[in-house]
Amino acid sequence: MTGLIFIHKQTDRQTDRQTDRQTDRQTDRQTDRQTDRQTDRQTDRQTDRQTDRQTDRQTDRQTDRQAGRQDKTRQDKTDRQTDRQTDRQTDRQTDRQTDRQTDRQTDRQTDRQTDRQCLCV
Repeated sequence: MTGLIFIHKQTDRQTDRQTDRQTDRQTDRQTDRQTDRQTDRQTDRQTDRQTDRQTDRQTDRQTDRQAGRQDKTRQDKTDRQTDRQTDRQTDRQTDRQTDRQTDRQTDRQTDRQTDRQCLCV
């Protein structure tokens, strides 16, 4: 009977060890899987954030460049309008001055001529 109890105890110990090993392996596998999933999720989130930041920066730069071009185009248009207005204004002033000067000269000449005619008579 003692031998039988010994065999039972030995079998029980082996079974316990096998069960422990199996449980340990399962636990290890589960832990590994869980750790891998967490790591993957964190990596994915980090990658997504970096990608988003890069995309945002790139989009901002492009938008700024386009806005700069539009501003430049607007500025060019404004400059052209200003130039045209300035040219028109300058032309008008020049014309007025020329007209006044011409009128004065004509008046003087006419006056001189009239004076000469009067003296002659």
